[in-house]
Parts: sequence; structure tokens; C-alpha cells
Amino acid sequence: MNDATMTYRQMFSGKRLLIVEDGYFLSEEARQKLQELGATLLGPVSTAEDALELIKGKNVDAVILDLHLDAGFVFPIVETLQRLKLPYLFAIGHEPPIVPAGFTGFILCDKAAEIEHIGKALFGRRKRDLYLV
Repeated sequence: MNDATMTYRQMFSGKRLLIVEDGYFLSEEARQKLQELGATLLGPVSTAEDALELIKGKNVDAVILDLHLDAGFVFPIVETLQRLKLPYLFAIGHEPPIVPAGFTGFILCDKAAEIEHIGKALFGRRKRDLYLV
């Protein structure tokens, strides 16, 4: 096992990641790799009610959201995540849509299979700015 794999394993081991999407933007390879590194994947869930129930029940450590879901659905979830100080990121497969002001502090990851970006975004040092990776 190389140093990078150990670092990722430490980042993800025992973490419960909620996947909020209405399709499968997170590739099967990324799902398998996250599980191999010790993460438990919850979902995917596709309704705000299901997502908020899991989030408010404190059953998640971090959330990966599909940014292309309806903004009326996604951003109320993000407001809850910010209030609870839970790490989250948006995963997208193509050009990002316009993000409303006030929703900073997250990282856009344009290739969901890039485990390093996912781990650093969720569990690395937190930045206050918006980054495209």
C-alpha cells in the first residue's frame, strides 16, 4: 500500500457519506474505491426529505450533492449542512451552473472519480473560498 492510499484510507475510514442525486453522477469505480477505503455510502437519495432526515439524524459525516439537481431542492439542504457545519461538496460531470451568492466554502469537483479531490474537499483543511478542481 502506498502513502497516498494510506492517507486516503485515513480520510475515509469509518466515514458515512451521503450521496444526494437523482441519477448516477458518481461513477461505479468511485463508489467502489470509496468503499475500499473504508467509507460507508448512504443513498443515493433523491428527495430533500430523505436527505434532511439522514442529515438531521446525525447519521452522516459528509455529503456529496449533484449540483445539477433543482436549486430549490439542493440549496435548502446546503443551508442545513452549513448550519450544522457538516462538510459537503458538489460533484458535476460537466460545466457548472450559476451558484447563488452566499454558498461559498465548498469545492466543485468536475470528475467524481478523483478520490483525492473528494477526500481533500470533505476532510482536508477547510478553505473559505470556492475552488474548481
